[in-house]
Amino acid sequence: MKNGIFFLVLLISLTVNAQHATDTLPSRTLDSVIILSPPPVRILPEVQSVYIYSGKKINDIVPDASGANLAGNVARMVFARIPGINSWEMDGAGTQVNIGTRGTDAHRSIEMNMRQNGYNTNSDMFGYPENHYSVPMQAIREIQYVRGSAALQFGSQFGGMMNYQLKEGDSTRPLSIESEQTMGSNNFFNSYNAVGGTVGKFSYYAYYDDRHGDGWRPNAAFNYHAYYANLTWHFTPKTKLSFQFSRMDYRQQIAGGQDDAQFKQDARFSNRTRNFFNPEINIPALLFTSELSPSTRISVTAHYLGGQRNSVQFINTPNVADTINAALRTYNPRQVDRDYYSGFTTEARIMHFYRLGRVEGSLAGGLRYFTEKTRRKQKGVGTIGSDFDLSLTKPYGIDLHLHTDNYSAFVENLFRLTPRLSVTPGFRIEGIKSSLEGVINNASFPVSYKGSRSFPLFGAGLQYQASRSTQIYGNVSQAYRPYLYASVTPADQIGVIDPNLKDSRGYDADLGYRGNIKDWLQFDVNAFFVYYGNRAGQLTLTNPNNTTYLYTTNVGNAETRGIEAYVEVSLWKTLVNERSNFDIRIFNSLAYNHARYTSGQINNAGHNVSLKGHWIEGTPDWINRSGLIFQSGPIKSTLQYSYVGKGFSDANNTVFNPTGATGIVPSYHVWDWSADWSFLKHYHVSAGVNNLADARYFTRRINMYPGPGILPADGRTFYVSFGLKL
Repeated sequence: MKNGIFFLVLLISLTVNAQHATDTLPSRTLDSVIILSPPPVRILPEVQSVYIYSGKKINDIVPDASGANLAGNVARMVFARIPGINSWEMDGAGTQVNIGTRGTDAHRSIEMNMRQNGYNTNSDMFGYPENHYSVPMQAIREIQYVRGSAALQFGSQFGGMMNYQLKEGDSTRPLSIESEQTMGSNNFFNSYNAVGGTVGKFSYYAYYDDRHGDGWRPNAAFNYHAYYANLTWHFTPKTKLSFQFSRMDYRQQIAGGQDDAQFKQDARFSNRTRNFFNPEINIPALLFTSELSPSTRISVTAHYLGGQRNSVQFINTPNVADTINAALRTYNPRQVDRDYYSGFTTEARIMHFYRLGRVEGSLAGGLRYFTEKTRRKQKGVGTIGSDFDLSLTKPYGIDLHLHTDNYSAFVENLFRLTPRLSVTPGFRIEGIKSSLEGVINNASFPVSYKGSRSFPLFGAGLQYQASRSTQIYGNVSQAYRPYLYASVTPADQIGVIDPNLKDSRGYDADLGYRGNIKDWLQFDVNAFFVYYGNRAGQLTLTNPNNTTYLYTTNVGNAETRGIEAYVEVSLWKTLVNERSNFDIRIFNSLAYNHARYTSGQINNAGHNVSLKGHWIEGTPDWINRSGLIFQSGPIKSTLQYSYVGKGFSDANNTVFNPTGATGIVPSYHVWDWSADWSFLKHYHVSAGVNNLADARYFTRRINMYPGPGILPADGRTFYVSFGLKL
């Protein structure tokens, strides 16, 4: 493809030169054309495929080996150019992506609508929406993130929709091969291998990724595998059917949490040797797209998510060591928890272009059906052994059957009122049926629940083309989060959940200005407001015996208001007005989140405590990431700086807890360096150092897996990769 483009440019150049030599008309010298890599941050068009993006807060980024440790799935680097992404780092394995934004919970991206190629990967969207599935970043072509009115097109959520668009087979040849091998600190090794191509009307792409290592802390070894295949038949140039299959599994040893004293003395300390975690997720999918006419497009997607989440662990606060029980003369039995997921989703979408008088319109509509069954088995008494063993010596204390049916429909219409001004109103309706049956505490407490509710969501967006390359945009949209009925009972021993949890409802709004000036300045600055009514959160309470525990309940109403700003400048092109393959760029991604509770109170030890003005847990006020990028021909390097301000781990803003499960999460600074060198057309070498200054920090405290307690982030590590593309 690149050779073809180069030949075309050369042919045009020769033609222009020939005309210059023979024509008698006035002539001018044209600028040379240089083929550069795609920009790392892009603005999506108003309409793409069957989706409307006009007036919405959108980030579209291209993962780049010169700017991030892709082999290690280092989220703070991959998402550095998206302002406000709060990334929780629980280990350096890259097996989980924990992201949140604007005051939402980042644990396994639980408040995000996570998608791959347009379909959901959350384990149970309404019962247990943690995203156990993790895709290798080396397989991603682009990442699309839509905030604000994403709730109308993609489903109710406060965190927005993030879609990983995976790579596809080369359309110009029958076989292409991609392979990258990475080695790093602590016996880290990652092997990514992919094949793809096109033969007639058939195209394909498949990868296999194997990642393993010992971890930065003791007792943190991991072994990760990911598989993917995409087989596509093109009936016509405008109609195609794809079958895709994804699988991810890993087994990870869990080093456990720490209390503050342990972290201060040695951040690598671990007193858990027998804790393990193992998810397995399978996702087969069918995707049909067709352009029925120049004015009508359709898309139908059906996918199944099946898998399990398994853990065996000694659960206790970090100040309690996992040692030999004097009475038993053995280790204590471990707790076994297992979930089984089985969910089916189908979505049908249509995009129709039309004209009413002088007004051009784009109408998007869709239907969605989702059904999910989750079998939850928890608090099983496991063995006294030290290996990964899910067998039981006593039955499960919790055995629940969870079932959700969801029906939804939406419609959005883009009205182009003038060539520059467009407005996009929209509407979505959701219907949810939930049921829960089973037993708690070894059949001594049977539970049964059935509930149905439906609700509408409204929203509207506005976009004004201020100039050829800049836009003013704004939107307001309602959002909704059903209470997670799968969590009516806690799996761990130090948490209590309110049995009367209620749904959360609210809305968010954006107003921003974005665009670029030629190719030397790119920017996107916006103000936002999020109202999160009846927000579920955690409170630190005290038992009559003076021990503390975490209580999950509807804490109160909350608001997050702030500013998100992204600016990228080419220092070289501001000084030298020419196009070349040499460049020095800087970018800055800044977010200010004033996330506070506006109402709510709790009775603790007989005292009513108001929560008004308290920080929303897990939400720092400031998140800033900056990068200095150097490029000279085939060599490109990035030095990145991250600053994240302090936050609190619970809603009553506990400053200190002896167990380490709650308290302040201090601010931290992290430096990362990465580089990539392409040579001999088909080969490249990447290298980098994460946490250059070897900072000691942590991003979260937790009362459950993989803690409880402080979860330290990794210290200084390095990696080097060798890759080829044939």
